[in-house]
This record gives sequence, structure tokens and C-alpha cells, in this order.
Amino acid sequence: MPLPKINSSEEAIKLEDQHGAHNYHPLPAVLSRGEGVHVWDVEGNKYYDFLSAYSAVNQGHCHPKIVGAMHEQASKLALTSRAFHNDILGAYEKYATEYFGFDKLLPMNTGAEAVETAIKIARKWAYERKGVKETEAEIVVCANNFHGRTTTVISFSNDENARRNFGPYTPGFTKIPYNDIDALEATLEKNPNIAGFLVEPIQGEAGVFTPSDDYMMRAKEVCSKHNVLFMADEIQTGIARTGGLLAVCGHCTCEGHCERQETYTKPDILILGKALSGGNYPVSAVLADNEVMDVIQPGQHGSTFGGNPVAAAVAVAALDVVKDENLIQNARKLGKLFRRLMDDYIKESNIVNLVRGRGLLNAIVINDSEDSSTAWDICMALKENGLLAKPTHGNIIRFAPPLVMNEEQLRDCVDIIIKTLKQFEK
Repeated sequence: MPLPKINSSEEAIKLEDQHGAHNYHPLPAVLSRGEGVHVWDVEGNKYYDFLSAYSAVNQGHCHPKIVGAMHEQASKLALTSRAFHNDILGAYEKYATEYFGFDKLLPMNTGAEAVETAIKIARKWAYERKGVKETEAEIVVCANNFHGRTTTVISFSNDENARRNFGPYTPGFTKIPYNDIDALEATLEKNPNIAGFLVEPIQGEAGVFTPSDDYMMRAKEVCSKHNVLFMADEIQTGIARTGGLLAVCGHCTCEGHCERQETYTKPDILILGKALSGGNYPVSAVLADNEVMDVIQPGQHGSTFGGNPVAAAVAVAALDVVKDENLIQNARKLGKLFRRLMDDYIKESNIVNLVRGRGLLNAIVINDSEDSSTAWDICMALKENGLLAKPTHGNIIRFAPPLVMNEEQLRDCVDIIIKTLKQFEK
């Protein structure tokens, strides 16, 4: 049976409300088409996308190279499961491991699956390599983290909306403050059963909270000192978003693959997703060197769709686009410009307290309480002015456009943002 034709945004929203679970609260924008940095709604209104599907669409909407790779592979072979080999998975694994500088890759589908995979690997490594007694391994996490919404992950979340009435919770996690090396050192010092430290290089969902420049480097040093795996969740921050190939690159000034620079902080476990497919297909991955990854043996972890031929082809094309179109450098340059222009406005503003971020992952903090509707109202006004963004944590608005944006487009977006904010000046 063909799907019914949707004639209006109101009709589409009504259908979702009637027939879908109410697990999201989206802005009332019903999108039907995307290209590059723009999206269009069902009425034909055009918008700048300033969220990029939470940094999944780094390479821009419907990038022809990525879409072409997906179509070509899907027309030949889409899925075999891992019961058999396919002729592209190994080539993808070789390409990606060399691209990021690791020995092995374990392919999965979603970011949450990749986080769960990394946790399993770290625990197994602790029992088989570090000598921790089975069932006693602990993972250290940070307050205000966001690593997904599975039962395991919400067990160590601060978000009571995500946690409440979903217990009992999974044990085995120790929470410390973010951007606090002393707290990490003290925790690892007193507990020999720590398997890994799971951390976001920038806490995106917490409001693009950006740590001190040396936090990643020092955290890795502390982990190495105590024989603990440094686990970087780069699902949102990785693949050029913050002006480095990975956010653990910090503020290096390299012009290529940042893992080749002395400033690179190499994780023991790297977790990727989102932009690994350019937003065109669910693709995630966990990367590690042999000493860590080889604890996983046949039958101990898997996924019917993980490593499928379409995912492999899409991921290679998506990574090619990042390199071929210099998206690392573009994110770094435009991010600096965005923060400078916003800082100039904030000096005279009484509605915005500050702008923060790195590369093209940024946020503004609205001068109002977290339980106010001001940030939401601003985003509604931005929509009316042709730009889509979304609040996080009540009074914070996250800005993360596709990395294919050019300077003229960015300046146009800043003009829209400032014009909108001025409507809310007190």
C-alpha cells in the first residue's frame, strides 16, 4: 500500500502524534528535502540547518558522492549478516584503521551500540589482561555525560528525565566531575579495579561544555599511569566537527590528519558514529589496537547489520569527503569566525551571556533560567527567520551547521541569529 501523501506540516505532525511514541519533542518543522547546508519543509520553505542531525550530517545533506556509493552498493549487495564474508568490509576496515591510526575496527550501527561495545571490550580487557576479578571491573564516567539512552548508559546519567522509572540500573560505574584531573587521579589511585575512563572530549548534550585545552592529554597520561583504558566517545565531536579529525586533537594547528601530530592524544578505545556515514545510513565503529581488541573472540559480540556492505561503502565515501573537501580546515576557520562575530554581539547584549565551543560545534548561553522557555522561543523565532537550531538544557542553544558551509553562508547565518536575538533583548 502506498504511503499517504502529506499535504501540510500540520497533517504530518498530527500523524506522528497519533501513531508514534512521544519520545521526542521536536520543533514544528516538517522537513521533506535536504541539500548541502539547507533543508526544505513540506510547504517549500527553505532553512539553514544549524544542527546537522546532532553532527551526523557533517558532509552536508545528500552529498552526491556518499549517496552514489550507497545506491551503487545497495543495488549489488545490501546484507549478508556476518555469517559470511563480503567483499567490501575488509577494505573498509583497512581504510578506516589507517585513517584513524588503529589496528582493528569493530563495526556496529548506532552510537549507543558503539558505546555499549566499548564498555564490553574494556571490561573483558580488565579481566583478561589487567587481572581484575570477574564482575568487579568499574568504568569511570563524567557527570553530565551523554553517551546514549540504553539501560546501561542511563544507569550513569545525571539526566533524571532519562533515568526515572527505568531502573533497576546497571552497576559498575563511578562518576566524577568533568574537566577535573585531580578527581580522576584520586579515583584511579584508590580503586585498582578500574577498567576504563569513558569521556566526551566536549560534552555536547550538556551544552557544548568545552574542557581546558590540556584535559584530554592529561587524562590519557593519568590513565596510562594506572593501566586504565582511555575511552574517547567521539560520536558527536569526531570526524572534523571541532576543527581536528578528532576532538582529542585539542587546539593543534595541523593541516591534515591530526593523529600524525605530536599534540594528538590517542585513545585506547575510540568510539565513532554519526558523521561516519555523513548521516546517510546508521554506521558506528569502535577502534582499538590489537592488545585491546583481540580480547573479543567469535560469538562474544555482534550485530546482524554491523559491517554490512552498504554501511562499509557509505563510510568510506563519507571519510573520503572529509579529506577531499578539507572539512577539518573549514570547520576550524569558520568556527573561529562564528565565535568572533558572536562575541562582538554579546558585548552589547543582555540576552546572551557567552558563546563557547570549538570548530563548528558551538553554543550560546541565554541570560535566563534553565526552566524558562526563552531558548525554545528563540529557536521558534529562528525558524521563522530561516534557520533551524534546538535548545539543550533549557537555556542553551547548540549551533552545529554542516561543515560544507562557506564563509558567505556563515555570515548570513550569524546575521539571522543576531537579528533574532535582538528581538528578545530586554
